[in-house]
Amino acid sequence: MCRALIIGAGGVGTVVTQKVAANPIFSDVMLASRTKSKCDAVAAAIGGDRVKTAQVDADNVAELCELFRSFKPDIVINVALPYQDLTIMDACLECGANYLDTANYEPKDEAHFEYSWQWAYQDRFKEKGLTAILGCGFDPGVTAIFTAYAAKHHFDEIHYLDIVDCNAGNHGKAFATNFNPEINIREVTQKGRYYENGKWVVTEPHEIHKPLHYPEIGERESYVIYHEELESLVKNYPTIKRARFWMTFGQEYLTHLRVIQDIGMARIDPIIYNGVEIVPIQFLKAVLPDPKSLGANYHGKTSIGCRIRGIKDGKEHTYYIYNNCDHEKAYAETGTQAVSFTTGVPAALGASMWAKGLWRGAGVFNVEEFDPDPFLAELGEQGLPWVEKFDVDIEV
Repeated sequence: MCRALIIGAGGVGTVVTQKVAANPIFSDVMLASRTKSKCDAVAAAIGGDRVKTAQVDADNVAELCELFRSFKPDIVINVALPYQDLTIMDACLECGANYLDTANYEPKDEAHFEYSWQWAYQDRFKEKGLTAILGCGFDPGVTAIFTAYAAKHHFDEIHYLDIVDCNAGNHGKAFATNFNPEINIREVTQKGRYYENGKWVVTEPHEIHKPLHYPEIGERESYVIYHEELESLVKNYPTIKRARFWMTFGQEYLTHLRVIQDIGMARIDPIIYNGVEIVPIQFLKAVLPDPKSLGANYHGKTSIGCRIRGIKDGKEHTYYIYNNCDHEKAYAETGTQAVSFTTGVPAALGASMWAKGLWRGAGVFNVEEFDPDPFLAELGEQGLPWVEKFDVDIEV
């Protein structure tokens, strides 16, 4: 039996908590965040006193440790903000807890993210005999597991990897982000970056784009952006010659994004307003719709997967593995939209892989370093069925 502590009570945390609470391998479950009332609401919806709640400041190692020593978690599921990853990892090391997250660390004062900060914890987790599992959402997460599955079962060498992420849903708002606005806007406004022939190629934001077709959705304009799983996948699969990440954006969304940048509302440096220090993007977050509130009126589907070209038995093959998730079905099950659902389900499932002893080891691991088979065997049962297509036109 396993004691699980979930940190973060937004849309993703809501899904994780529901899935963990429904899994009998977790004997005790706690949900903690800066605002305890949010945790209490999630726990009340689940009912039966299954979920304990607590207030914690995830930026404060001492406060985290006080909670850890009280609850004694076996695994901590971090679905807080990416710039809180390191403090939570520090607390896990100090208190002897294992760790899992869905997104890699980025500094609060710099719109830049990479795995180097968390990979630097390798020796410390190894010395403590603890497991740290990085990037166990959907992308990063399932996309890397899809790649591992392809490498294990369908390819001797993967040469070209294109991860494609389409959200064809409509929430009816003029502008809203599908997860934390501060993180979302920082991510999609950065320069693009992809891997080719042993080097990273940097592009202007949204410079490379083309229409791609998505199953059950149709054609959507898709843009090359940087995404963190590329960094670990080219490291763990050195036969890859090129790896890119594509995401769809509507023109109205891009127009709003450009205006937000042009008028300075995407700034992450503090300014003084009426004698008070504020960060523009944090103020913007406060006035934009809460991503968790979007689910009630969200229609349409997401489609996320991997399009791969490589060699098997001396012959070139293509392979497309993907999941489509319906916003309305996600809301009916969890009260959240599909973006939260597709992130939260894999996090809860990854924690259960650790609890069952299937994904363990001393040190820091990206998800593709574990056996993909038991994870994918359960993913469909948890609400994210996946589809394989062989030797098809992958368009990229």
